[in-house]
Amino acid sequence: MPRTDKHALSFGRNVGDYDRGRPTYPADAVEWILDQAGPAHPADSRVVDLGAGTGKFTAGLVGHGFEVIAVEPDAVMRERLTQNLPTVTALEGSGEHLPLDNASAALITVAQAWHWVDVDATSREVARVLEPSGALAIVWNIRDADVDWVAQLGEVMGASEAEKYDSVTPPVGLPLERQAYREFRWVTEMTREQFFAMVTSRSYVITMADAERDEMLARLGKLLDEHPDLAGRTSYPMPYVTRVTIARALRSA
Repeated sequence: MPRTDKHALSFGRNVGDYDRGRPTYPADAVEWILDQAGPAHPADSRVVDLGAGTGKFTAGLVGHGFEVIAVEPDAVMRERLTQNLPTVTALEGSGEHLPLDNASAALITVAQAWHWVDVDATSREVARVLEPSGALAIVWNIRDADVDWVAQLGEVMGASEAEKYDSVTPPVGLPLERQAYREFRWVTEMTREQFFAMVTSRSYVITMADAERDEMLARLGKLLDEHPDLAGRTSYPMPYVTRVTIARALRSA
C-alpha cells in the first residue's frame, strides 16, 4: 500500500474499533470466489490475502483445506490478525512488494484494500506470485445506499476512499485483465457500540481533528435516535453490497 498516504497506515491506531466495527464478508461471496478461481487441489495450494488487516476476509478462507497466508503492512493489525487466526501465517508486505516466491499462490484476495495500492506495480507483483492458472479476487463491502437511512448515514459520515473508488470495474494493470464480476446483497446486525466503531475505524475519521470527529459522532447519534427506521432499536440491520471482481494474467500463446 502506498507509503506516502497517511490514511493507508492509520488503521493500527484504532485497531480495536476496526476489529469491532468492520463487517465480515458473506460466505456465498467466498464460495463464489473459490468456485471461480480457487485451487483445484486445496491440500497442495496456497491462498494469499493481501491487505488483510485484522483478518476480516481472511477468516472466510480458513477451513477450506489450503494454506492461508496473510500479507499486511501494519504491525499492529498483523498482531491482531495472528491473535484472531492463529493458524494463518501473517507476513509484513504490501501490494507493491509481496514477500512471496514466483508462481507460489493459486489465489490472491484483496478485500477493502485495492484502492490503497499502486495498481500497475501491484498488478505486476500479483502476476509474478500467481501460479499460471491462478486468479486475483478484488472485494469490497459497500453500504447499500438505496436504503433511506443508509443514504442519510452517508451524508453524516462522508465518503471513504473505498466508497469513492470504482468498485464495479476496478482498474487492473498489465498483465492482468478482469474476467468476472458479481454482487452479493446481505445484512448484518450491529450493536450501537459496533455501529460507532464502524465509523471511528475509518482512516479519514482516525485522522480528523478531535472537534470535527466529535461533531460528526453527535450527528450520528442523532440519526440513530431519531430516524423512524432506527429509533428505539438496540441493534441495527446494516445492508451491504459485496462486490467481487476476478482477474487473471494474460498468457501469451
